[in-house]
Order: sequence, then structure tokens, then C-alpha cells
Amino acid sequence: MSEMHVIGVRVEQPQNQPVLLLRESEGERYLPIWIGQTEATAIALEQQGVEPARPLTHDLIKNLIEAFGRTLKEVRIVDLREGTFYADLVFDENIRVSARPSDSIAIALRIGVPIFADEAVLSEAGLVMPDEREDEVEKFKEFLESVSPDDFKATDG
Repeated sequence: MSEMHVIGVRVEQPQNQPVLLLRESEGERYLPIWIGQTEATAIALEQQGVEPARPLTHDLIKNLIEAFGRTLKEVRIVDLREGTFYADLVFDENIRVSARPSDSIAIALRIGVPIFADEAVLSEAGLVMPDEREDEVEKFKEFLESVSPDDFKATDG
């Protein structure tokens, strides 16, 4: 498992599809995950420190976790099958709940827990972007111009 940091969410054109970009904390691989518009908004709002007047779904989940006396320990991106990523919310007492990575990350950001990616997922979908001197956002924009969701669909090989 590698700890990951959220770089941000951008919208890929012309499909208008949000992409979440994660980067290894102790490495140079990036992990792009295509996500839904709602989850993209939830992640972006949390990163920008925007507090809505009423709790959004991910805020409600955080509140429920706290109200039921549970502790979310970490989020793990555990699998990639046929172009779909899978994640686990890992709670105290090693309770695991399967969830979409986008929802898991939106919750992790609100609670402040680490995000990890399984080595097999990073080996399959992780990317090393050239020229480490460039700003991460610029690298992300270049990456988006050169990749599509089809690049991460499973092959017969």
C-alpha cells in the first residue's frame, strides 16, 4: 500500500468528465480516477474549505460516523476491475465497508484520514509524469489531453 495525496479535481474536455488525481506521498506515480460530477463538487468544496449552510451527503456520513461512535481509520483503493476502481472504508475494530473511491475520498478529506492505494492498482493504473520540475497542475493538464477513460479498461491480456 502506498499513501496517496489528493492533487485535485479537473474536468476533462470535451467529454466534460471530472477526473480526480492522486499522487503517491513517497513516490512519483499519479493515479487518475474518473468520477461523477456530484463527488467532484464535494471533493473540490472540501479542498477549498467551503462550508455549506446544510450538510452535504459526505458531511452527513461524517456526522453519522461520529454519532455512532465509530472511527474511520483510513481509506484504501483496493482494486481495479474492467476500468472500475474499488475502495474500502476501514474503521476501528477492522470493520471494512466497500465504497466508490470518489465517495471514500470525499469522506476521508472531511475526517482527515489517510488514503492508500494497493500496489496492484498503482501498477496497473498509476502513471509517472515526465519532467519533475513542472508544476503538478500543468502536468495534470497535459496528462488530461493525452488520456481517456478507455485507457484504463481491462484488456484480455
